[in-house]
Amino acid sequence: MNDSSMVAQPVLDREQELDQLEAQVRTALEQAAELGADNAEAGASLQSGINVNVRLGDVETIEHHRDRSINVSVYFGRSKGHASSADLRPESVADCVRRACDIARFTQEDRCNGLADPDRLATEFPDLDLWHPRSLDVQEAIDRALECEAAGREDPRISNSEGASASSGLGLSVYGNSHGFMGRSSGTRYGQVCILIAGNGSGMQRDYWYDSRRSFDDLENPDVTGRKAAERTLARLDARQVKTGRMPVLFAPEVARGLLGHLVAAVSGGALYRNASFLRDSAGSQLFPQWLNLSEQPFIPRAAGSATFDAEGVQAVERNLVDQGVLTGYVLSSYSARRLGLESTGNAGGVHNLRQADAGEPLSSLIEDMGSGLLVTEVMGQGVSLVTGDYSRGASGFFVENGQIAYPVEEVTIAGNLRNMFSSVRALGDDLDDRANIACGSILVDGMTVAGS
Repeated sequence: MNDSSMVAQPVLDREQELDQLEAQVRTALEQAAELGADNAEAGASLQSGINVNVRLGDVETIEHHRDRSINVSVYFGRSKGHASSADLRPESVADCVRRACDIARFTQEDRCNGLADPDRLATEFPDLDLWHPRSLDVQEAIDRALECEAAGREDPRISNSEGASASSGLGLSVYGNSHGFMGRSSGTRYGQVCILIAGNGSGMQRDYWYDSRRSFDDLENPDVTGRKAAERTLARLDARQVKTGRMPVLFAPEVARGLLGHLVAAVSGGALYRNASFLRDSAGSQLFPQWLNLSEQPFIPRAAGSATFDAEGVQAVERNLVDQGVLTGYVLSSYSARRLGLESTGNAGGVHNLRQADAGEPLSSLIEDMGSGLLVTEVMGQGVSLVTGDYSRGASGFFVENGQIAYPVEEVTIAGNLRNMFSSVRALGDDLDDRANIACGSILVDGMTVAGS
């Protein structure tokens, strides 16, 4: 274990690896054409990284992965066949293409199948500063995780630990299709997390904190992550329930992101064309207050969801998904767009950096403004229906009285309807959490039902 050089993450020759992936994609496309496919698309990727977990000062696991894969889709008319392989030897790639063609020959036609429209494919590929490779020595990762956990356990009220981890990973991918498109992408990701337990017996509480960045140099110091995890865990001690009632609910940023995630899911093509979304036919409707704006910003340097093109090669574009409270459109791939009689929005694979476009207010101002209500820092359960918009989830956090945090809260349920919750947003916070593809600050929602004692 001490000889970390045996499992250190190597720094790849990016261009050489991308050249090899591109060659495999080109070969797959050529073989599909030789087997009679009218059109084809293929994506090859390489993922590599390490993850170290420690607990109570001891190393528990060291994981190193290096995976390659290829995915091939072929079209015979409007019949589609798809196959994939984790083996990129020439004979395995050829077999993958043959399997995709065999599937397509026995698959019913679907008029919406096919490649993305040629005029929508990306032609510009700006550098988004996503590639920051670093040969992270495993001993260095161990030391970082140990430092993170040790900082979190400094307070004697922290009675146990579920561990800390440090990780690094990099990914390379090439996508090409028979329209002549060939696009390359690459990115790195580094992270650390600490999970702690405070108290004893029935009064124990658990919480965590983490950081995740494209560049190792952008990560916060591991002791900061550990102490933040401890601070959050200790703040939950002596939690109690609240009386059932209707009150404003303030979602902390790491939870508020989930609300916007429900919005994205409800306006995504798959849910819409299956008639499984409460927001079907809502484009152009006023969903949020007039002052609220949400923008998709795919070209932010070093951001989690930055990309120049989507999973089909369609050019990513900046846009306001919500403009002055109005839903301007949907989140569509080429297939879902055709099913709906619309055009792709460049979102095959999801949104690219959906962010609040408003500055927001300080968290202290939001707490003061809400008067009495619930600050939610964690939600649990799966009680969200995209078909009806009904929302009901277990929650914990803090009760606010007269504009001040009064005491921690646990074992409550918050309920409402997403359409009503969106229209009842009173304010956004300036505490932007940009660690993920959806970035927002706290969200204050009026008039939710809180079920407690």
